[in-house]
Amino acid sequence: MTDSTSLDRRALLKAGLGVGIAIPTKSWAQPPNRARPQPGDWLVFDGGENSGQRITPDLLALEQRPVAALAKDPATSTLRDGSRLNRVMITRLDSTKLSEATKPHAAAGVIAFSAVCTHTGCDVINWVEDKLLMACPCHESQFDVYNGATVVGGPAPRPLAILPLSLDSGSVVVAAGFTGRVGFTQQF
Repeated sequence: MTDSTSLDRRALLKAGLGVGIAIPTKSWAQPPNRARPQPGDWLVFDGGENSGQRITPDLLALEQRPVAALAKDPATSTLRDGSRLNRVMITRLDSTKLSEATKPHAAAGVIAFSAVCTHTGCDVINWVEDKLLMACPCHESQFDVYNGATVVGGPAPRPLAILPLSLDSGSVVVAAGFTGRVGFTQQF
């Protein structure tokens, strides 16, 4: 083998390595709409007559059935709708009845929980009005909204993740990332 052949191989390998590093960085970048809700994002209604509108406490009736919401980046107007794990269910509760562990995550009584059941990942869309419980229609897990969405019935192994909220100029905004793991772990 000659020295020039050896140099050519080295140059080719270095060039290939350089291209290999540059391509994944760009191609693996997460689209902004798939990113989890970020502090400062607005919460907007996901469906219904107010779809896309910024949520304010006065748009939610006290102890109403939770409604679907998504985060929206106020700087870019990017709606974080690229993953179902970003969807939350939001309602307004009596702040004086919230558990001490739940209070810091609410804004003027407005609280948001992951919409994904921790059992098998169904959307938690049912509401047991007389008990004020969110419920999963698939296997009937029930979650206590006044006590951090703790499991009070059914097979769900853990509470729903809470999305901490705050108010900014009267609008409900994301204060921090989810307090727990969003989604489920299939148990066999």
